[in-house]
This record gives sequence, C-alpha cells and structure tokens, in this order.
Amino acid sequence: MGGGVGGLAAAIRLAAAGHQVQLFERSGRLGGKLGSHAAAGFRWETGPSLLTLPGVFDDLLGLAGTSLVEACRPVRLPRTCRYHFADGSTFATRDDPAATRAEVEALAPGSGPAWDRWTRRSARVWETAERTFFTGPIEDPRALLGRMRSPLDLVAIDPLPTLHQRAAATFSDPRLVQWACRYATYAGSDPWRVPATLGCIPHIEQAYGCWALLGGLATLAEALAAAATTLGVTLQTGTEVTALLADGPEGRLTGVRLVSGQVIAADIVVADVDAAHLYADLLPDRDGRRRVRAAGRSTSGLVLLLGAEGRTKALDHHTVLFSSDYRQEFVDMAAGRPPADPTVYVCAADRTDPSAAPPGHESLFVLGDLPSADGPGAAWGGGRPAAMSPNSWR
Repeated sequence: MGGGVGGLAAAIRLAAAGHQVQLFERSGRLGGKLGSHAAAGFRWETGPSLLTLPGVFDDLLGLAGTSLVEACRPVRLPRTCRYHFADGSTFATRDDPAATRAEVEALAPGSGPAWDRWTRRSARVWETAERTFFTGPIEDPRALLGRMRSPLDLVAIDPLPTLHQRAAATFSDPRLVQWACRYATYAGSDPWRVPATLGCIPHIEQAYGCWALLGGLATLAEALAAAATTLGVTLQTGTEVTALLADGPEGRLTGVRLVSGQVIAADIVVADVDAAHLYADLLPDRDGRRRVRAAGRSTSGLVLLLGAEGRTKALDHHTVLFSSDYRQEFVDMAAGRPPADPTVYVCAADRTDPSAAPPGHESLFVLGDLPSADGPGAAWGGGRPAAMSPNSWR
C-alpha cells in the first residue's frame, strides 16, 4: 500500500520474486513526491529535482527488462550546483573532481588539502554505510554486525560528531563550512544536530553523478509504474486503505481493509506511508506513535513556481543562495519561526531541458526552508511572512 517510489520499488521486487502483488494508492496518481505541474507552457518539478545513484533505479527497472536510459532519458549534469554566498562570492561543484577542487582553491586559496581530507572521509563513510547499513535489514543487530569487517566500521561512518562539528574541524573558511552543512537539509535536518554521517552525500554526487531526467523526475514514477505493470502488479489509484489487519498473538499482518469496507487478504503487507499515519490510524500502536513523536518532524518549506521572461544569468540548473547567518536560520526554525534571512534553493530545469519553458523564458522552482508545521510554536502559517534579505546573485 502506498504508491510512492518506495511502494513501487517494493512491488517490483516482490513481483520479480514470484509474488502476486496488489498496490493501493489513495491519491489519483503514483510516484508520491515525484510530482510535476504544468501551466502556460511551463513545467515544474514539485518534488525532488535531482537524481543520484542511478544504478539503483537501473537495477530496479532491469527486473522488468528495461533500463533507466531507455525509460527516462537521464542527463548527467556537468555542474552539480552553483553556490552564492552573502559576501558575493561563488563556487560550483562539478562532475569532475579535479575541477571542483580548483573551484575550492579559487574560492578559498590554500583549502585544497582540507578539501582532500573531506572527500576521503566522505568516500570512506559511504563505502562503509553502503556495505553495512544499506545491504540488508538493520533491526537485527547480529545481522548488521555480520556485515561489518571490524568494530572500526562503527567509527568509519562518523556517527559521533555532528555534521557541523565535522565541517568546522575540516575547513577554516566559513563558506566551506556552510556549504558542507547544507547537506543536512537534504533530509530536512539541522546540521548542528545530525551526525556527520551525512557528509557522505558529496562523495555520492561526485562518484555517481547528479542527473536530470528529460521531462522531469516524474517520468521516473511513470517508468516504475510501467515496470510494475509489466511484472503483473495490479495498480489501484484512488483507493484508500483504512486499516491493516492483524491476527494471532504475535500480531502477524493478514491483509488490509479498504475505505469501501472490502477486505484484501495478504501473506505480506508493505506499508509505504508516513509513520505517524501508520501507527495512529492504520495500525494503532502506542509505542510506535511514541517513537515517531520522539523523532520529531523534518523541516518544511515555502515553494514558489515561477515562469519568467528572459534568463537569469547567475542561475545554473541547481543554485543555492546562502544566507548571511546559517546558524540563526536553524535557531529560528527550532523555535517555530520562519528564518528572517533564509537560504534559498532554485532549480532552473530549462538549463538542461528546454521543454520546461517556452522559448525566451525560464522555469524556476524556488524553495526556502520553514519550520515544521507541527513543531514548537508553529503558528507561523497565519503570521506575516519573513522578509528575505537581498542576495547578490542577480
């Protein structure tokens, strides 16, 4: 149940393993966050706009006899992202590691050795995490330990310092610290709170590339749905599941109940839904709800979909406009306030895919961080919007 990327991936793998699979999605479309919006000749990706680890999806689509290249027309970006700082300086991360290092040296002369240390650690964290945490279940500590080469693997994933602590210990230039901390927001998190393990993301982007899909990332959802159908999965949209059914003393799941009242029996139930919804509504579980509440919510955001005439020279396909005080942004959000000076992310998809905008125009997805809508003091929805300070990127 649940037709996001996780639900579609599970359906594909189960069907490829010989199971008869039914997938229920309560909305009218599949793909979850992989959405798009079109108007007046413009197209915007309303969810993720960057694809990494293409091999994961290539492997998944291969189970249905196709590939990422055949189904989605991926384009590897020569520049991952351009970063603009509050002092007017800029640098770009590039597909070529040597070119990125040169950008770092141009931004902060003498920072090359620190950059080398960062990239080596980033690679080590990823190699260890991929081999241990991402290749099997982690609920059983014995199974997890069995995938480790030595107890040193627990240290190699860099779980003890925060991402900010690791960045500040590596770079002397505050702009590079701010750049490194940006990766916490990929998970809607605070770099002063999340483990430095997230520092593996720059290596993933460098090693496997950052990709756009012609037609937008929503085409990946279409490709996954087509692959599932090829393998015999029954896909039902507009069909809400209201309960997961359990039986026996151990609470083994036996099926689901639909909003119509119909019961669907199943040997295996996979729930690709928000954990809060799962434990509060579908499978009431006090302990589960308590764990979800203790974990807290990720940050939210304000999104603008802009169709503009002309072309903003300073924008790449992906651009980040940093605030002057990154720490204060997260202090504000922790208190339930919109940041007075937010960092802004802009995706100009037409830089790679001209079909995203009419000729002579540009399609801009603009995102600024906001606190969680149900976090502490979160009454910001009805308050006055924060004033965005000017950035020197125009």
